[in-house]
Amino acid sequence: MPGPATPPSAQEHHSGPGDLRADCGRCFGLCCVAPAFAKSADFAIDKPAGRPCPNLELDFRCGVHTTLRERGFTGCTVFDCFGAGQQVSQVTYGGRDWRAHPETTASMFGVFATMRQLHELLWYIGEALTIPAAHGLRDDLAAAYAETERLTGETPDALAELDLREHREKVNALLLKASELARAGLAKGQGRRRGGGRTPGKQLRGADLAGADLRRADLRGANLRGAFLIGADLRGADLRAADLIGADLRGAKLGGADLTGSIFLIQSQLDAAQGDQATRLPPAQV
Repeated sequence: MPGPATPPSAQEHHSGPGDLRADCGRCFGLCCVAPAFAKSADFAIDKPAGRPCPNLELDFRCGVHTTLRERGFTGCTVFDCFGAGQQVSQVTYGGRDWRAHPETTASMFGVFATMRQLHELLWYIGEALTIPAAHGLRDDLAAAYAETERLTGETPDALAELDLREHREKVNALLLKASELARAGLAKGQGRRRGGGRTPGKQLRGADLAGADLRRADLRGANLRGAFLIGADLRGADLRAADLIGADLRGAKLGGADLTGSIFLIQSQLDAAQGDQATRLPPAQV
């Protein structure tokens, strides 16, 4: 499927903290050091938090970047920091890297986790601002964007003390309202397969649909927030206006699926899934 794309909302409506797209050349390899990896189908090795991946080179580049999938590092290929890496490296810490300044290590890695969540929220708020049905929320969404953007410019100490959970809850409440307005009239009752047969109800938040047969399912306007769709067969499914925020699409079959107008779908979700030339995507991912 197409490569990474930045939602136009972040640039059209706000100046933003720079592009909400990862620029690895301006980052100190934070995603290769800060988080822990557990050996699995997504990662070939165990790596504790704060320890550099053995594939990280001295210039902070990945030594096996072109063969990550073949070497068992699929998880790396679908990770997206939304530009938090370069924000922390070049702005929050002013270009001081953790190797040359080891005293920054613990603080920098913790701040990176916080910054990634803030940048992800900016992405979602930016998209919500483009939803016509949510026009009545525009002022509140714009205020939430401005406040989130302000937080990204805080000092390391302030970011370490930030009550991120409280901020996320406030923003998520707005995003949910925007989603409900966008899906109004489409998410009632039970779905039906095109060609016959029933599909699960459309209130599927957090549902375990791993490996489910959802071929040609009518999931227009479905609430699939946080749903487990690992390996699900969604070929030919109608996912227009479906809310896919946080949905796990690893290995999901999306051949011929219609995702135009789907809400809060990010590139890393598509990268983790299996689409084809017939998969129809929202404009931001085309």
